[in-house]
Amino acid sequence: MSLATVVAAAMFLGVIVYAVLGGADFGSGFYDLTAGDARRGSEVRTLVDHSIGPVWEANHVWLIYILVIWWTAFPAAFAAAMTTLFIPLMLALAGIVLRGASFAFRKYSGTLREAQLFGAVFAGSSLITPFFLGTVAGAIASGRVPADGYGDRVGSWLNPTSLVGGALAVTTCVFLAGVFLTADAQRAGHTALADTLRMRTLIVGVVAGVIVFAGLYPVAHDAPVLSAGLASRGAPLLVVAALGGIATLALVWRRRYALARFPAAGAVVAVITGWGVGQYPWLLVGEVTIADAAGADATLVGLLVVVALAAVLVLPALGYLLWLTQTEEWSRA
Repeated sequence: MSLATVVAAAMFLGVIVYAVLGGADFGSGFYDLTAGDARRGSEVRTLVDHSIGPVWEANHVWLIYILVIWWTAFPAAFAAAMTTLFIPLMLALAGIVLRGASFAFRKYSGTLREAQLFGAVFAGSSLITPFFLGTVAGAIASGRVPADGYGDRVGSWLNPTSLVGGALAVTTCVFLAGVFLTADAQRAGHTALADTLRMRTLIVGVVAGVIVFAGLYPVAHDAPVLSAGLASRGAPLLVVAALGGIATLALVWRRRYALARFPAAGAVVAVITGWGVGQYPWLLVGEVTIADAAGADATLVGLLVVVALAAVLVLPALGYLLWLTQTEEWSRA
């Protein structure tokens, strides 16, 4: 395995972690949006605030990690993607900013109308952000980002593969959030709320599964390189994703919410990894490979040293934070 491939794998690991942790974070906006009016939805919105409040900022560390490695290790490919996909990336960034601001401002609203406004912005931006990030992934995977960076500013991300990627990103986030929120509600002793979220999560899980496998048809015609990789190297991972999704639905149906979190996360990891394996060795499909896009060896080595230091210094603290939020004492606070 080349040095460039190792660095690309380290970057892609950040994509996987962001998809799981950030995905569960973003998906909570759907349950906030569909909770109902101020009276009926207060319990769900309180649960959302309590569940994501300690971690929503920490989750975005992974996005920063991905971008820093990308522009440092593969600068030409980064510039090409940022130039061609400027519109969806800026819309995703706007969603992240609006989401964070409205999530904070809602707690300090002076009137119910202000709280409803900030709540609507929070919920809406929680859904548009993963959608546009998914369209970016689809644009790259379908070979619509040229090496010179001057691709179609609109058609590059409004195409079958990008729309499938955006829809899959949203439903995956919502499904993850439903599983995690249902487990949080049960752990906090809110049985009725857990049952309500349970039914929504089951429905979303079925929809997500349909999008994953029905989406293979338009992808096969629109992104042949990715499709060929999924049909060969990525096929076992798609099977793992299917089994993980079925196991999650079965556990949620049986009200084994705490256990359901593990196959749910595993299914998302399998889907994202399958995409990466299917696209390999391309960084920009059909244009630039990982090896061709890599910077100087000294830069790549320096990045791996930084990644190792971050793993030692940051991961234990982040792991402790996640563990702390899952303890019974915290849930009942």
